[in-house]
Amino acid sequence: MLDEASLATYRSDGCVVIRGLFSADEVETVRRGIDRNLADPGPLFGVASRDDDPGRFVEDFCNWQRIPEYREIAFGSRAADVAGALMGGSVVRLYHDHLLVKEPGTRQHTPWHQDQPYYNVEGFDNCSMWMPVDPVPRESTLEFLAGSHREGWLMPRTFLTEQARWFPDGSLEEIPDIEADRDAFDIRGWALEPGDAVYFHMLTAHHAYGVPGRHRRRAFSLRFLGDDATHAPRPWRTSPPFDGLDEELPPGAPMDHPLFPVLRTRTPG
Repeated sequence: MLDEASLATYRSDGCVVIRGLFSADEVETVRRGIDRNLADPGPLFGVASRDDDPGRFVEDFCNWQRIPEYREIAFGSRAADVAGALMGGSVVRLYHDHLLVKEPGTRQHTPWHQDQPYYNVEGFDNCSMWMPVDPVPRESTLEFLAGSHREGWLMPRTFLTEQARWFPDGSLEEIPDIEADRDAFDIRGWALEPGDAVYFHMLTAHHAYGVPGRHRRRAFSLRFLGDDATHAPRPWRTSPPFDGLDEELPPGAPMDHPLFPVLRTRTPG
C-alpha cells in the first residue's frame, strides 16, 4: 500500500501525504459521523476560537464508542494499516478520535505545536491521521516543520493565551518563531481533496491558519499507538483527558485497556 519513498519521507520528515486513501463511500461515512457529532456533541466538545471570531472553530474527542461511523472508519478502513506500516512494530492501537471543524470565515489560527506533550502517553511509536471531508486549499491546510519529531519535547503552551502552564519558562526549548521567517524553515503542507490524508508523528510540530472566505474545513483525525507506547499520568489535565485512568493503569504500563483497542496486529518488516 505504501512505497518505500513514502515510508522514507515519514521517517525523515515526520509527516507524509497519502493521496486517495479513502473511497468516496468512506468519505461520506465520515461526513455522516461529523454531522451526527455536531448535532449531538460529546462531553469533551469545545469551541477553540475567540468570541469575536467571525467564524467558529470547534473540536470534539473520543467519540468512536458512540458514533458508529467513526468506529467503522477506525476499525474497517485502511487507516490503521497505513499507521502500522509507518510505525513498524507488531501492534496498532487506537488512542483516540478527534473532530476539528473550522467554519467559513474563521480567523483562529491553530498555533505551531507538538501533540505529544498534551497527551498521557510516552513512546516514539505513534502517528496521527488527519483527513478532510471538504477540499482544503493550501492556505488552510496543516503545515509541518519537517524533522521536528527528532528534536524531543518543545515547550507546550496554551493555544489562545500562549501560557507556559505545564512547565516553567526556560525549562524546555521553545518552538522557533516560524512565522517570523518562514523561508528559514523546511515547511511541508499540501492542498487536499476528500479521500486524501496526512499522517504525522505526535512530536512533529505543526499548525494551521484560519479558513477565509466561504470555505468550510471539516476534518477527522485518528491517533494511533504502537509497540512502545506506555501510560504516562500527567500532573496537568491532558487533551483529551482520560479521567480515572491512572487508577486502572500504573505509570509505565502498556496502553492495554478497552479505551485503546487493538486495531491491527502485524508481523514487522
